[in-house]
Amino acid sequence: MGNTVTVSAKIPRELKEKLRKLRINVSHLIRVALEREVKRIEEERLMDMAEQASLSLRNIPSKEIVKVIREVREER
Repeated sequence: MGNTVTVSAKIPRELKEKLRKLRINVSHLIRVALEREVKRIEEERLMDMAEQASLSLRNIPSKEIVKVIREVREER
């Protein structure tokens, strides 16, 4: 896992007991939940950025876009 840090959270004692009785690996569960949440938020932000880019591109005439694409291809 490499470079790791410790995070902590306070939970009710009853929940902690239930987790222990059910043999739930809390560290793994927290890590997976945090990774999923980070991925969800990153994807949400990318979708917002794509939507903004789409709105911006609608204002550019298609002939101009084609012209720029051709110029870039010719530079290769």
